[in-house]
Amino acid sequence: MILSDKDIKARIAEGKLGIENFNEQCLTPNGYDLTISEVFFNGASVKEGAAKVPPMTWFAVSTKEYVKMGCQCASLWIRTSWARKGVVSSFGKIDAGFEGTLTLSAFNTSKGEVEIEIGKTFAQMVFEELSSEPEALYAKRTGNYQGQRGVTLAPKK
Repeated sequence: MILSDKDIKARIAEGKLGIENFNEQCLTPNGYDLTISEVFFNGASVKEGAAKVPPMTWFAVSTKEYVKMGCQCASLWIRTSWARKGVVSSFGKIDAGFEGTLTLSAFNTSKGEVEIEIGKTFAQMVFEELSSEPEALYAKRTGNYQGQRGVTLAPKK
C-alpha cells in the first residue's frame, strides 16, 4: 500500500517516520518531493547557487532532507521536469530503517548543459507500507550508508 499525504503527516506526528527539513509544500498526494542540497560532478561539489552540468556528464545530487524511514520503505522517481531536460536516473528503494540524506545518481544526456539549482526539487519519495515488520532493519542488514550527509560515493575497492 502506498502512503497518502495524510498518512505521511500522521506517521511523522507519531514518530514512525522522520524528515528533517520537512516542507509541507513538498508533499504530493502520494509522496514527498526531495530538494537539492549539493551537486557533485567532474570532481567538484556545488552547494550554493546552481551547478551547470555539461552534456553527456554523470552527476550526483544530495538531498536537503535527512530521512528516518522507520518500518516503511520508499521508491524514488525522478521529477518529470528533469527528464524533459534530458536528465536520466536509475533509483532503487530506500530500505526500512535507513537514516540519512540521499545520494542520487544522474546523467545529462542532452546536447547542452543543464542547470541544477540548489533548493529545487529533484525526485519524489513514494512511501510503501510493508506487509509485516522486518526481522532486521537496514542498519542490521548492511547499513553501508547509514547516517550519511551530503554526496556519498561508493567506496573505491
